[in-house]
Amino acid sequence: MKNFRYQQRPKKNTLVIGRDAVIAALQSGKQLDRIYLDAKAQHPLIGDIKILAAKNGVPLNYVPKAKLDGFNIEQHEGVVAQIARVQYQNLQDVISWVMESGEAPLFIILDGVTDIRNIGGIARTAYCCGVHAIIIPEKGVGALNEDAILTSAGALEKIAICRVNSLMKAVDELHLNGIKVFATEMQATKNIDEVDFTEPCAIVMGSEDKGIYPALLKICDEKIKIPMKGDFESLNVSVATGMFLYEAMKQRMK
Repeated sequence: MKNFRYQQRPKKNTLVIGRDAVIAALQSGKQLDRIYLDAKAQHPLIGDIKILAAKNGVPLNYVPKAKLDGFNIEQHEGVVAQIARVQYQNLQDVISWVMESGEAPLFIILDGVTDIRNIGGIARTAYCCGVHAIIIPEKGVGALNEDAILTSAGALEKIAICRVNSLMKAVDELHLNGIKVFATEMQATKNIDEVDFTEPCAIVMGSEDKGIYPALLKICDEKIKIPMKGDFESLNVSVATGMFLYEAMKQRMK
């Protein structure tokens, strides 16, 4: 049985409540972490919300009405949005900024990492090791909420976060900018210390149970691994990320 961590109910001042209010927030460009929609809602404005959410790159979560009622708010009209604590950055803008600063880009890509404790730990290590940005997909990643920020010791508010609608397209964009993409995989033949992390690069970390999505794995430049003496399934994704990033930092500090 999975262990589900209790998450605190979001504070009302972090929510946008009701159809008109959510539409106004989307039209004004307000950064939203995600929108919760009653799966059975059928009001005409729901269609407008879906279109604006897609245009602004805001994930939609279809949930039962009980989920929205659980926020302990009235008149939600089947729609509640959560205001983003993290300010998402455009990937190309971050790439350009890093290159203009004269540094070799170093990115982390998270594929299917849903545990907010792992995400917080990864952000904390990434910030300490000089990572320029963490790239996450719109869907299939844990919410970067107050719990995640607390776990990261505030690092999620200090490091650039790029939320993209497709990790496949993000890798293509990295390649177009001359950035090599490494996929971490236990079955890889190349060890962590055999890789040149001083060149512009990104490291893809997959979920502990499924690893990296096969199609994404296929378009990465190289597969790399952490050698292990013991016979065990895998390392915790946050711990493994720390080991890869320490090697990258060590090489870059020489």
